[in-house]
Amino acid sequence: MSALGDVIHTLPALTTLRRHQPRARLTWLVEATALDLIEGHSALDRILVWRRREWTRLAKSGRWLGALGMLRRFVRDLRDTEYDLVIDFQALLKSAVWVAMARSQRKAGYGPGLRHDERSYLLLNERVPVADPNAHAIERNLRLLEGLGFPRLPLRYDFPTGPANEAQAEALLRECGVEPGRAFVAINTLTRWPTKNWYPERFAAVADGLEARGLPAVFTGAPGDRAGIDAVAAALRSPVRRVDGRTSLKTLAAVFRRARVVLSTDTGPMHLAVAVGTPVVALFGPTSPGYTGPYGGEHVVLRSGVPCSPCYRKVCRTTQVEPHGCMLRIEPGEVVDAVWRQAARAGSDWERTARE
Repeated sequence: MSALGDVIHTLPALTTLRRHQPRARLTWLVEATALDLIEGHSALDRILVWRRREWTRLAKSGRWLGALGMLRRFVRDLRDTEYDLVIDFQALLKSAVWVAMARSQRKAGYGPGLRHDERSYLLLNERVPVADPNAHAIERNLRLLEGLGFPRLPLRYDFPTGPANEAQAEALLRECGVEPGRAFVAINTLTRWPTKNWYPERFAAVADGLEARGLPAVFTGAPGDRAGIDAVAAALRSPVRRVDGRTSLKTLAAVFRRARVVLSTDTGPMHLAVAVGTPVVALFGPTSPGYTGPYGGEHVVLRSGVPCSPCYRKVCRTTQVEPHGCMLRIEPGEVVDAVWRQAARAGSDWERTARE
């Protein structure tokens, strides 16, 4: 419904359903923050958009009539169709509430045993047993479908971008001095978890190291990332190339599709790069790459290997190593080498293209 990574991890399940049921009418309920990820997807017939943040603002400001009216309109839209099957991929209470309100004789999802168990399965009447609570999110979603009688098919995201997104991506890269066809690495620096973040001066060192080898770096990010990327820019010796705050999610996907490699911390845009087929180098500290890392053998995950990782904490409380040691011990030199090797795998002539 909301987290960008969770929505992207569900796209292969969507395309699997569509290929098994080419004549079915498929509807996705999503929160407004993630709408851009699925709007225009060829496998979807309808999207129900829950504007949770807007509703919360109305409620917190005491505008109860407006909040109540908004809720009633959404529930009316949710219940205007009798569905043959409703599937809860998110398995949280906030998704289970809508599953309970939907009109369907079949309400399906996982039973008890998931790592983020909120007992949302109590509102389901078809419960698929959890085979491996530590399975990657994409595996978990595809196994759920298998449990409901939809066998696995070759993985596809079919991430939707349009001509306007492609044109905007190309224009933004030109402004950065990256002409069409020139090799570059896209760097996505920030997450909402302080413990997942690396350090501005180290990202700058990586960008400088790649630039010295002929591979320019373009920094991406949301509007709220501006201060963090300003800190990176202040430490750079090479030219500053950035498109942060100027891309929709679809345009960001178009930028990533043009990149030779995407370097990222553990965040939604990392999964976006995977969805459009670009090799990823990911920096992981407090979270597990086996659970939410870049999916597929072609990607590289760098970890420090400290004993307290993964801890899944937003505030570091370790007593085993230095504070934030899981990220602190990842060195710029090994990141430069990993990105360089990933770029080299893309083609034997990439170095010449990067320097031209």
